[in-house]
Amino acid sequence: MSFELPNLPYPKNALEPHIDERTMDIHHGKHHAGYTNKLNAAIEGTAYEGKTIEQILSDVGNAGTAIRNNGGGFYNHSLFWETMGPNKGGTPSGDLAAAIDRDFGSFENFKSEFADASASRFGSGWGWLIVDKKTKKLVVTSTPNQDNPLMDVVEADGTPILGLDVWEHAYYLNYQNRRPDYISAFWNVVDWDKVAEKYEAALN
Repeated sequence: MSFELPNLPYPKNALEPHIDERTMDIHHGKHHAGYTNKLNAAIEGTAYEGKTIEQILSDVGNAGTAIRNNGGGFYNHSLFWETMGPNKGGTPSGDLAAAIDRDFGSFENFKSEFADASASRFGSGWGWLIVDKKTKKLVVTSTPNQDNPLMDVVEADGTPILGLDVWEHAYYLNYQNRRPDYISAFWNVVDWDKVAEKYEAALN
């Protein structure tokens, strides 16, 4: 069974003015579609064909560069779209809010740490909020290229519940080289209810 490009859960202009329609059109329709197609081509006829994306990512150290890059690109963008939405932003609540306060001291401290990790990632990559697999605590980290913390080649070992794409294709049309402005705008579209769902799932 091959992987399919997921549909966006909202119209391409729904995140404006924070993320513009033209960027969404290219980012989803070109970049994410490209990762999906190249992943399917890379796994065809291999032992990875028919496995879940999580199973594939957990063994990318043995899978080769094409599967690592395109498998990461497929998974990362799928999570990215899913944890954003129109008329979102604000603050988390419930168990997720309590866990953020426990592990970062406050929501503002978390935002600062996440923004720093995302802004300081040299070149292309991602900023992450993850649930550490051993401690079940929340951790902020970043990865280069299309790597993510599910991969056996990444130092941080956890389940991503929120990711921010800091490749230039994610923001350059609207923000040019102002990555910090893009990161600041991101908080206006985070779907904390969806992030909370992912947090609860990661605890089990």
